[in-house]
Order: sequence, then C-alpha cells, then structure tokens
Amino acid sequence: MSAIRRRKPINESDKTSEASDSKPHKEKEEEQHGDDDGSDKDKKKIPSKIKKKHEEKQPKWSCLDSCCWFIGCICVTWWLLLFLYNAMPASFPQYVTEAITGPLPDPPGVKLKKEGLKAKHPVVFVPGIVTGGLELWEGRKCAEGLFRKRFWGGTFGEVYKRPLCWVEHMSLDNETGLDPCGIRVRPVSGLVAADYFAPGYFVWAVLIANLARIGYEEKTMYMAAYDWRLSFQNTEARDQTLSRIKSNIELIVATNGGKKAVVIPHSMGVLYFLHFMKWVEAPAPMGGGGGPDWCSKHIKAVVNIGGPFLGVPKAIAGLFSAEAKDIAVVRAIAPGFLDNDIFQLQTLQHVMRMSRSWDSTMSMIPRGGDTIWGGLDWSPEEGYSCAKKRERKNDTQIAEEAGVESAVSQTRSAKYGRIISFGKDVAEAPSSDVERIDFRDAVKGHSAANTTCRDVWTEYHDMGFGGINAVAEYKTYTAESIVDLLHFVAPKMMARGTAHFSYGIADNLDDPKYKHYKYWSNPLETKLPNAPEMEIFSLYGVGLPTERAYIYKLSPAAECYIPFQIDTSADDEETCLKDGVYSVDGDETVPVLSAGFMCAKGWRGKTRFNPSGIRTYIREYSHSPPANLLEGRGTLSGAHVDIMGNFALIEDVIRVAAGASGEELGGDQVYSNIFNWSEKIDLQL
Repeated sequence: MSAIRRRKPINESDKTSEASDSKPHKEKEEEQHGDDDGSDKDKKKIPSKIKKKHEEKQPKWSCLDSCCWFIGCICVTWWLLLFLYNAMPASFPQYVTEAITGPLPDPPGVKLKKEGLKAKHPVVFVPGIVTGGLELWEGRKCAEGLFRKRFWGGTFGEVYKRPLCWVEHMSLDNETGLDPCGIRVRPVSGLVAADYFAPGYFVWAVLIANLARIGYEEKTMYMAAYDWRLSFQNTEARDQTLSRIKSNIELIVATNGGKKAVVIPHSMGVLYFLHFMKWVEAPAPMGGGGGPDWCSKHIKAVVNIGGPFLGVPKAIAGLFSAEAKDIAVVRAIAPGFLDNDIFQLQTLQHVMRMSRSWDSTMSMIPRGGDTIWGGLDWSPEEGYSCAKKRERKNDTQIAEEAGVESAVSQTRSAKYGRIISFGKDVAEAPSSDVERIDFRDAVKGHSAANTTCRDVWTEYHDMGFGGINAVAEYKTYTAESIVDLLHFVAPKMMARGTAHFSYGIADNLDDPKYKHYKYWSNPLETKLPNAPEMEIFSLYGVGLPTERAYIYKLSPAAECYIPFQIDTSADDEETCLKDGVYSVDGDETVPVLSAGFMCAKGWRGKTRFNPSGIRTYIREYSHSPPANLLEGRGTLSGAHVDIMGNFALIEDVIRVAAGASGEELGGDQVYSNIFNWSEKIDLQL
C-alpha cells in the first residue's frame, strides 16, 4: 500500500497569485507552440482579447487622413516661411541680391535727387482695368456687414468666403450696363485706390514713392480713380467721374502756380484718357464744355504706359470663351477641373457671366479691322521670330532688318491675321483651300437652355446647336469678322458695347457723326486736341511672348459648358505656337503693334489724326527677369503691370514730370520692329 501524501492547504490569495503568474507562461508557451507548428489549430487557441489588442495596434489609414496630413504640412510650412520672412532683417534680400549681382543702383528718385531734380509739374495717374479698388456701399443680404469693404483689390477675402455673393455684387445689369437693383459698388478714392492691387503686389506704389523722393506729395499728385467696369461715358452718367477729373486737374494746376499737369495713364486708362480729352472739350450736355483749348492750357504731356491704343486680341479670347493663354494652360494641366461643378460653382461660366456685364472689356476689342491687324494671308508682323535677341536699334539697323524680315516672310510663318481658327490645319492652310460657310445669317436652332446640365446662364444657351456649329464651320476669323462673330454669339452684350465703342477707321473725321462719344476712345476715329505744345509718349515693354491669335475647338459637352475652348494640344515652335496660342513681341498683354503704331505712324508729324502736330515718342523697355527670387518682380521687367517698377521707365517719367521734353530724354528708344511693321500698314494719313 503506497504511502499517502498530504497536500498543504492553499488559501484564496495564493490561488489568485499563482493563477496570474502561471497565465503568462501558459500564453507564451501556447504562442511559441503555435509559431513552431504553424498549425491553424494552435492559432485558434490564442485568446480573443489578445487578438483584439493586436488589431488595435494597426489602425487603418484613410484618404481623409492623408488629405488632412497633406493640408496640415502645407499650412505648417507656409506659416514657418511667413514667420521666417517677417523675422528676416529688411536688409537681408538686398544683401543676398548684392552678393549675387553686385551693388544695386540707387532707386530712380534717389539718383535724380542727387542730380538736383525737384518736383515741378503736378502729376495725374489714370489706372487701368482691374487695377483700381472697388468697395461696397449697398448690397444684398448675403453681403451684410460689408459696408465700404473692398470687393475688388486688397485681400480678396470675400471671394473665398462667399464666392457667389461676390460674383453677384461685381456683376452689372445686362440691360443697362449700370448697377443692378439694390447693389452699389463704387471706386475707392485717393492714392490708395491703385497703389497696390493686393498686399505686396504693387501697381503705382513704386512710382509714387520715387516721385516723393524729389519732393512730390499728395497735393501735387492725384489718382483719377473710376469704376473700370463701366463704359467710359457711363462713369460720367453715374458717378460724374469725368467732371471730377476735369475739376481736379484744374485745381491741381491752379494751386501749383499754373504749371501744366503731366498725365500718366496705364493700360485701359490710356483709352479712358483719350475719351476724356475729347469729352472735356466737347460742348455740354454730352461733353464737359471746357472749350477747344482746354488740353492746351492744362496738360504738359501724356505719358502712356502699356497702352492698348488699338485693342488686344486677349480681349477676344476673354469674351468668346472666358479664357486666355493662362486659363487654357490650366485646363491642359488639369483637364476638366475648371469645368467641374465644384461646390456648385461653375468657374468659367461665372467668369463669363460677370465679365460680359462689364462694358469696359469691349473697349479692348481690336480696332482698325484687317487694315491694321492683317487678313487671311498677311499681317504686319509676318516673319517674326520668337527667339530674336533684343538690342536697341538705330535707323540703319531698322532699314537692314526690313530686308531680312521680308526674306524670312517668304518661308513658313504664322498667319497672325487669322485671330481665331478652328483647327491648326485651318490656321496654316492657304486661304484658297479654306472652305467657309457664312455664319451671319445662320439659323441658330433650338435653344440649348432646355437641355443644359448647368444653372449658370450665358448667351450661348440661346444659340442652340445650329448656331454653335455655324460658328465652327466659318473656320477662321480676322479682325474684321471678329466683331460680327461677337454680335452673333453675344448679341445682348454687343448691343450695349456698340452703343459706347466703335472699332473702325474714319473716312472723313469732319463728319458730324464722329462728335458722338462712342468714337472718342478710338484713335482711328477721332482727332487729338489742338495742343501743339503738348507731348505724347508711348512707354511699353518688349521681349515677352504676347497673345496674338488662337486655335479653337468645340467643347466636348457644348450643352453643359462654354461650347468653344482653346485647343492646347496645338504646338509649333517654328511659328511661335504654344498651347493653342500664337505669340508675337509685346509685354505679355499688349502686342507691340497696338502699343506703338499710333506714336510710330498714326500720330507722327501732322496727320489727319493729329492736325496740330503734337510731338510723339516711343520708349520701349526690353524685359529682363529678376536676378533671384529675393529681388521680387524685378527692376528691369517689361511685363504689363510689373513694368511699373522698372527703374528706367520710372526715371523717364520723373524727368518728364520735372520738366524734361521728349528730345531731352533722347527721343525714341526702340528694340522691336515697330517702325517696319507700321510701314506695312496701308492707312491714309
């Protein structure tokens, strides 16, 4: 009989501790056993709590998490760079620039002050399209609390916060071209109206600062701010702006010892001031009643900067399809993005609806027809080479280049006279091979508005598919047929536009019809004032590709979107074609032909457009990019707005304001072929 062993009693506390001690060992053994065997049976023995804990350690990564992290990284990086920029000493950018390029020249104001120049003639600034600030005086419920807040210029905060409300308040009435009922948006007054377009993006600020260095101050400078959305005559009808400009020029001349004013318009402000010079001398009630010698008594010189005297092809693309080269490139990079219904905002349709209500945009349509801009088989710029190096030219070089350009034009070159072509083959084909079906009497067909999948109305909805196809079947459009095209696709817009602007060439300037204000901003249908002592300058940039003609195609979904769009697949380096846009020399916005022709030929000497023989001068500035990123927009820029910070241009302007004549500046300064191109234009002078 085996011995019986007695067990030691176990109390509850020992039992608990033993269980807790032994449990991990058992689990470890089970895990090891499972790993060794690899059997599913042993894996099933793993407690569910451990499984759950194991799963919790591997969270799922969603797309939303990725987006949040990406946006967070961008924001953190942005705020870090902003902090470093603000913490950086003010002299640091200049230090880096000088380390790379050598010592910087003195700003023009400092340089000319050292030469002894002082403020003499009072200065009047006339801003251009989009550069002048606009503020809210009365609005809808969605604009509650925004009284006198900027709706254009400044920070553009309202665009991001309430885009549809902003579009509604920036649009004008489609019938009258004036304020919609219950909305009043008005121009900002004073120098702050257009010194900066947005924080850090100067327009007039650099020029104003340099004028101040030789003694100018607010009593000797005046910003002729106006609502750039309105037609020129409507700025007087609604706001009495032309009367205010007249009174302020008279006041600024009288309070400065009778010294005549130097007027400095920029961009569309050039056309606005042309209109003013006719308005101020015309009898009331249509004009200002200043008499035929008002300009002679009050204006010393008109220094035009980037003036689109004869319009810009870019305006056609904007009115026809709400795009230009920059928007077309965005569409090519991100197909469908601008046409998508993002937060119920059809971007380009809203842009078109808004911009077509601005009558001022129609002042930029090319003037002079085929006589100025060329026809199906010729253009003044024929033979232009995109890769030419810019050098200042004398008369001998200009004559030599005329022969070279004539030889080049015999080879394959762009047909710039075809401003719109449907297809690259149409743009390049001989005119005899282009079969065109006239669109003018085409039946527009059923309205596309019933089948449209978008709720933003444009005049294209009234055209129908028959009208859309008729436009494309005409194949190619020159400057002469462009006006008819716009009448066909946007009759309501052009009904307002042609009541205020004209685009032809006058046969007889003494015809009484040219006394109407619709002709006053067209230099080819009006005379300069009788002011032989006055001088007119045309200052503009060259050396930048500037839009001249376009290749279009039908939109894939014409019933949903704008039916026409630039064909960004069309490229040809030999003919200056890139992303569906033909380019010529200019300042990225205004071609040389438009900026320079009137001062090079149309007004040069005593002509029927300049009967008193006002002296005219061309001053071109060859574009050079900034030396480095810290230099900002550069001091040698020739771009349309950036040229306002060009040191050479500012120096010329200050010298004229201080009393210098065009001859004392050195006369013409030319880098482009403007004189050769002007000679090709057969215009009766």
